[in-house]
Amino acid sequence: MDPNRIARILDMAVAIQQIPAPTFAESQRAAFICQQFSQAGLSDVSVDEVGNVYGRIPGQGRARPVVVSAHTDTVFPAGTDLSVRREANMIHGPGIGDNSLGVAGLFGLLWELEANRQSGRLPGDTWLVANVCEEGLGDLRGMRSVVERFGDEPRAYIILEGMALGQVYHQGLGVQRYRINIRTQGGHSWVDYGRPSAIHELAALVTRLTALTLPGRPRTSLNVGVIQGGTSINTIAAEAWLELDLRSEGSRALSDLTTRVEGLVQAANRPNVEATCEVIGLRPAGKLAINHPLVLLACQCLEAQGLRPNLGIGSTDANIPLNRGLPAVCIGLTNGSGAHTVKEFIFTEPLGKGLAQVVALVEGTFGL
Repeated sequence: MDPNRIARILDMAVAIQQIPAPTFAESQRAAFICQQFSQAGLSDVSVDEVGNVYGRIPGQGRARPVVVSAHTDTVFPAGTDLSVRREANMIHGPGIGDNSLGVAGLFGLLWELEANRQSGRLPGDTWLVANVCEEGLGDLRGMRSVVERFGDEPRAYIILEGMALGQVYHQGLGVQRYRINIRTQGGHSWVDYGRPSAIHELAALVTRLTALTLPGRPRTSLNVGVIQGGTSINTIAAEAWLELDLRSEGSRALSDLTTRVEGLVQAANRPNVEATCEVIGLRPAGKLAINHPLVLLACQCLEAQGLRPNLGIGSTDANIPLNRGLPAVCIGLTNGSGAHTVKEFIFTEPLGKGLAQVVALVEGTFGL
């Protein structure tokens, strides 16, 4: 792999990373990518109604296309210090690997095809997509729009992540998320002492939730990620709420857990205490068999680079096509650490192998 091309991809990753892109606020980053797609000579460059950016590498034939996508959003709120620090084999910066490098990988794929004189020679079109709303409460909104657009026409959906080199995610982890709200009359902490406090009621509910027995197989998890409420230290809270994340490798186990959670919320209702729950996220499960041709090909592409494939399950954009029975895998470009923290970093040396894997997978998918 040409070191100059690797450096160019890393420079693009940093340029993307420097543009804030919290979930639901990716428009500035999308505008940059749209401009870069156009300057790179892609065909049919466009932005859809949710903010996904599309560009097409035309093929020489009419074979069914391949869709390669990477999410543009980050977990970091507006105002986060996005300063980057480069070292000999590392780049530090919030969001550099998740997923600025993944988006830069779209350009890397194009540049490598051009360098190998394969751009325009593949038997069908390759669509590059920079999609929104993968993180947090985005609920895979961008990928839902991508799949609505292309449906079952593509030969495969290939999802790029910056920091998962060696992984082949062929299973989508089921996720359901709730906002649980408790309301009471509230009052003065001394004068009205004895009235129910929304915070106290919510805390008691959290205790009951975390006491639930969860199966180890299929692996299942429960996490209270956000909790807020109250007015002041000397006020009986009239309202409090939390956000709850439930995950499971098994659809039946997840369904059973959601039933138990909803039952506990319903049981929290009593005179002067109103407890409600609202579904705020649903990432459906799905999978490809380990002997599916796309999975086998993805493993072969890693092995060709001297890397040992690790077949896995994850909550990624691949969930949407997998849930609809469409061929999809999620793969990575390099390794790193600190994802979703301001101490995030990537290793730059493995990127050559990561990009070679992507190119081989796209080319090989047209032969499946």
